[in-house]
Amino acid sequence: MEYTTLGNTGTTVSTLCYGTWRFGRNTGGVVETDREEAHDLLDACWDSGINFIDTANVYGDPDGTSETWIGEWLEEYDREDFVLASKVYFPFDGWGDPRPNDSGLGRKHIRRQIDGTLERLGTDYLDVYYIHRWDEDTPIRETLRTLTGLVEEGKVHHLGASSMAAWQLAKALWQSDVEGLERFDVTQPMVNAAEYDAVAEYLDVCADQNLAVCPYSPLAGGFLTGKYDRAPDGSVEAPDGSRGSLDDVFDDWYATEQAWDVLDEVQSVASEVDATPAQVSLRWLMDQERFTCVPIVGARTPDQLAENVGAVDVGLTDDQFERIGSARGDGEQ
Repeated sequence: MEYTTLGNTGTTVSTLCYGTWRFGRNTGGVVETDREEAHDLLDACWDSGINFIDTANVYGDPDGTSETWIGEWLEEYDREDFVLASKVYFPFDGWGDPRPNDSGLGRKHIRRQIDGTLERLGTDYLDVYYIHRWDEDTPIRETLRTLTGLVEEGKVHHLGASSMAAWQLAKALWQSDVEGLERFDVTQPMVNAAEYDAVAEYLDVCADQNLAVCPYSPLAGGFLTGKYDRAPDGSVEAPDGSRGSLDDVFDDWYATEQAWDVLDEVQSVASEVDATPAQVSLRWLMDQERFTCVPIVGARTPDQLAENVGAVDVGLTDDQFERIGSARGDGEQ
């Protein structure tokens, strides 16, 4: 495994992060990853050298399942060996019918959520605490002051920001600088070789401010693994049980014309370097030079995880790297 410093922080993480959003997730009546499978996958992370684990308070069915299973697993390990990240924003269904302050980024909700997250994970602190979304109804000043308090109390080490517009991220960083509050050091947008342009301005802010980027969906929901075929009518032919077969919006979100072009180039490069398309896609992200990029992989089996970890051993030439970026049609990286 390779390790890197997480952006502006002094924290060292594996160059791949393991995402646990599938733990306990019920899709079409099917639990994507059950408790035993979750613990096997976390064991595989440990064995492969992955020390960075990502979750959220609302992952699993019911909410909190993912954090609970991670906490149970951690009882057999040394907490200090891992970098744990979780998130706050969405309503938490474990408390029954949502009440007025059961969602968002107001002080009352954040304070309640952090205590629940720490209890489920069985830890005194989080290494990274993300805001899961931007809150239109709460002043960012209140959110940042509350999060700063958590850092000062030792409940959180570093702050992260997930999905939002570039101007919102810039506004939050400005607010922190003006008021001397804790800044976001880590970001988590959806980024992959086929969907880089959609968040280009956001990534410009990250590069300028030396923020770490931990992309979710780095394989475009599995599209960039090469396991999907294109039907004559342009639709996606998905293997049974794959995300493409379970997710009604898979075609619209991932299987765009641009994505097929990128996949063709990824597969071509994979053939040249004797690697899988998934490994090449992950290596392309890991090789970003403008910012520290640590992809979040969501493998469903230890074998899939082992394949993802194999990206560490893949080497791309400058030409191969640029060809994948240029396949989007704009030539920009």
